[in-house]
Amino acid sequence: MQCRIENYWQGEAARYSEHIWRELDSFKKEAWETLIKEYLPQENPLKVLDVGTGPGFFALLLSGMGHRVTAIDCSSNMLKEAKMNIQNAGFHVELLKMDSHALTFPSNTFDVLICRNVTWILQDPWAAYLEWHRVLKPKGRLFIFDANWNLRFHDPIMQKRYEEDQERARQLGIKRVGHVDPEEGDKIARELFFSKHLRPQWDAEALINIGFPRLWIDADISERIWDKEENILYRSTPMFLICAEK
Repeated sequence: MQCRIENYWQGEAARYSEHIWRELDSFKKEAWETLIKEYLPQENPLKVLDVGTGPGFFALLLSGMGHRVTAIDCSSNMLKEAKMNIQNAGFHVELLKMDSHALTFPSNTFDVLICRNVTWILQDPWAAYLEWHRVLKPKGRLFIFDANWNLRFHDPIMQKRYEEDQERARQLGIKRVGHVDPEEGDKIARELFFSKHLRPQWDAEALINIGFPRLWIDADISERIWDKEENILYRSTPMFLICAEK
């Protein structure tokens, strides 16, 4: 499965790279900065690990905020895009190809670990969260931004809401940007752990049991960081925020 996941995202790199530049050239750059600052530790600069960086959205954002960023991804094509994007922006980020379930960093290394739209594709979230807890310093903070993207495959009510969202978008002339290989994407999604578990409820219990004593959760940050079209397309799968302190 891990090989299928890596191969799938190899083909998505260029398209995602274009997407993050559109985000950084819009209201979203300031929106994300404002949201993240609300939960960041007070020290500055912070040592940040961007997990599943893709083409480097959070690496660029956190570097621009003055922090020292290390970024990892399982896709070499994503890392190539991230390298070009970061160089073009004039920042220095350490980029590494790495499995987010098995980090090679020493324990207690980072002040912040951050990811967006990454955890839904984890094969073993419990194992990954244990690793993420390990590499954070005491009082370090974990940021998870994600949504119940594929719960619809196993929940008829969610599937109906999804179809209603897509129909409303179609009526308004809003087109959803498709994946390079949507059939393979759906096949992978049906088998993933988080396609069968409601979030952020599962994450909250797991993170507390792993050893994070403090959690902050916002179950819907969509209005803050999505544009009008995204809020129509993805109404039934709002993006949530989890911040967990070690």
